[in-house]
Amino acid sequence: MNIGPYTFEEFKQRAASFHGYPAPGLLLGGYMVAMAQKKIPEGTLFEALVETRKCLPDAVQLLTVCSIGNNWMKILNLGRYAVSLYDKFTGQGFRVYVDAEKLKAYSEIESWLLKRKPKKEQDTDRLFREIEEAGDRVCGIVPVQIHKRFLGASHMGHIGICPRCQEPYPSADGVLCRGCLGEAPYTFLTESTPSLVEPSVMKVEDAVGKTLLHDMTEIVPGKSKGPVFTAGQTLQAGDVCRLQKMGRFDVAIEDDSSGAAGSGLVHENEGVQGFAQCMAGCNVVYSLPPKEGKINLITAVKGLLCVDKKRLEAFNMLPDVMCASRQDGTVLRKGAELAGTRVIPLYIDKERYAQALNILERPLFSVAPLRQAKVGILVTGTEVFQGLIQDKFVPVITAKVEQYACSVVKTVLVPDDKNALLEAVQSIQAAGADLLITTGGLSVDPGDMTRAGLVAAGLTDIVYGAPVLPGAMSLVGRIPVAGETEAPAVSTEHVLAVRQPVPGEMQVIGVPACALYFKTTMFDILLPRLLAGRVLTRADFAALGEGGYCAGCKVCTWPKCFFVK
Repeated sequence: MNIGPYTFEEFKQRAASFHGYPAPGLLLGGYMVAMAQKKIPEGTLFEALVETRKCLPDAVQLLTVCSIGNNWMKILNLGRYAVSLYDKFTGQGFRVYVDAEKLKAYSEIESWLLKRKPKKEQDTDRLFREIEEAGDRVCGIVPVQIHKRFLGASHMGHIGICPRCQEPYPSADGVLCRGCLGEAPYTFLTESTPSLVEPSVMKVEDAVGKTLLHDMTEIVPGKSKGPVFTAGQTLQAGDVCRLQKMGRFDVAIEDDSSGAAGSGLVHENEGVQGFAQCMAGCNVVYSLPPKEGKINLITAVKGLLCVDKKRLEAFNMLPDVMCASRQDGTVLRKGAELAGTRVIPLYIDKERYAQALNILERPLFSVAPLRQAKVGILVTGTEVFQGLIQDKFVPVITAKVEQYACSVVKTVLVPDDKNALLEAVQSIQAAGADLLITTGGLSVDPGDMTRAGLVAAGLTDIVYGAPVLPGAMSLVGRIPVAGETEAPAVSTEHVLAVRQPVPGEMQVIGVPACALYFKTTMFDILLPRLLAGRVLTRADFAALGEGGYCAGCKVCTWPKCFFVK
């Protein structure tokens, strides 16, 4: 039986030339591809989706114009010997697969494909004869509709230069290329190791009158830790005894051989100053000179910490540098330390230092002040509205917003009715509220109408459902000013998207009923973020999953615990 336009022997020779040898899988694959091609209408531009990496992709490339290079062939390694050819625009096509039931008529093919005997025991000539005799009779074919995500060309998008390896790469992969993020399957045999400076070292008693090269720290267990001697300090005779009591019998001193000038190296103090200057964004400050080779970043205002986590991770992927910070979303008092950075060795190679600065082309940290919101509280539930049970949500929500110096401008109780909810939202917005907090009505019960009422009132940019317990059915969004045609632009001052509501606009937090029972829920995570103006997306919610499970401690110490900040 022919394989497409070729006889079996002709295709066998082409397979040997292209593949290295006439693999049985490639020969069988030829019949499979040809079988699918017969079903594709003439003139149709088609693509291929192959479900294995072995042999079958080469059959596609031998018989069609689809290849890995032109991206008309996609390999989704499901471990099944199957191929689909389909219209590249509509996704309609046919899938050809090996039918295990039909294999029973061809014992050598069945034994080979199902690995029932070692390769050295296979009868290769008989196997080839059976493949030629069987052709596509061992295959099945079914019509398929390929999912949309596999249709059309995939574009690389913007191409950047990796700040570490200096090679072009798709910027969508992150701050560093995937190779520099640890996915490279090799090491460079010729990669040079940055040169190290051996500082001049002297016995402490011989170093009197010399200038110290770096800070020296004294630790008194349980009492103190700090620099007693600093870089650039001249050592006096009276210092010798104290240094020896500190266990410092040798010291590094400055001289012509210890300087980094002309050596391609940067001293730790110079390096860390450059890092701090680049890392500090809006409302973040730091003090000089460095202490013990380290600089701590400090917030100049009370507010919410914003961290560019991907860029921070990329920076810490580089050797010889480090930066540690508090968690993104932490509420900080004015003057609180939020991060610390340093060069790890005494000197850093200038090339590596430049790589670090390239990653720090934008700040890593900013602090967004918390506005004193005008809050409207909308309590939903027919049972509360009719007085069957007493509302306990208003005092809980009021206490929490007042902790952030917010004021409650209006409180409304409504039944589970969409029209009543709509009217209540409008009345709260008319009262001047810029933050609407709804309680209850967010679960799967048929009578829960909160979301429907909010949507009727114009709720947009909705994110509903969070990987946080308690509080999985929480909701955020906003109700824009009447007549808004496009969302106002976000601030460019901060490292993450920040935008406070414009006059007449309301942010919205939907609080599920679990907040009546648990002291800390998703509401406590969302409230400071919205007061800071953080623009929250589904990706932001998804990132809360790690650490989003509350242990339900008998004594709640949040935020001084592992539960997400």
